[in-house]
Amino acid sequence: MEYLIQLFEENRNEEQAVPMGKYMKGQFLFFGIKTPERREIMKKYYKESGILKRPFQKDFVRELWKKDEREYQNAALDYIAKSLNKLEKNDLNFIEDIITSKSWWDTVDMLAQKPVGKIAREYPEVIPEKIEKWAHGDNLWLRRSAILFQLKYKENTDEKLLYRYILHNADSNEFFIQKAIGWALREYSKTNPESVNQFILENSLPKLSVREGSKYLKKLK
Repeated sequence: MEYLIQLFEENRNEEQAVPMGKYMKGQFLFFGIKTPERREIMKKYYKESGILKRPFQKDFVRELWKKDEREYQNAALDYIAKSLNKLEKNDLNFIEDIITSKSWWDTVDMLAQKPVGKIAREYPEVIPEKIEKWAHGDNLWLRRSAILFQLKYKENTDEKLLYRYILHNADSNEFFIQKAIGWALREYSKTNPESVNQFILENSLPKLSVREGSKYLKKLK
């Protein structure tokens, strides 16, 4: 960890940090390290530390999540993405913890699609056991995750489940929920446009969700 801290500190760029912070609505501090540079730093860290050769390191992710600069959380996401094949059913509780901590779209969307999506695909029992509660709960980011976890499932999407979660959240005034609904519909429309078209026509959905969800559809009729 100390080596990674050193690498980030050595690449601090205050000039770049200002616009990066503004882009994230002032939610987080930044080193000012852009994505390509950060990926090179992580590549160097992986090589020197050998961490990818070890079992999944939850404590490593926790420590990164505690730190102030957003690049540390980005580093944690990078590590998780490279460790997906090590994740097991019980790791979903851990992923839930970090979804609900320092939450914003930049962390939640990756966590929903990759680790949550992977675990739910391999252990579908977590859907009624855990994700069902997310979809019906009070936490905005867990609800968004429930809508988005099938985003890359394509023909393996559980359509009924997706539509049920969408309809349950369709009356939400939250921008991030409306946007998630539209994103999920738009992505699924690449696989089953007829179904998505019919779903949009037959249900009352937020205008934002309809606009986003119908992007790849022919004129609705």
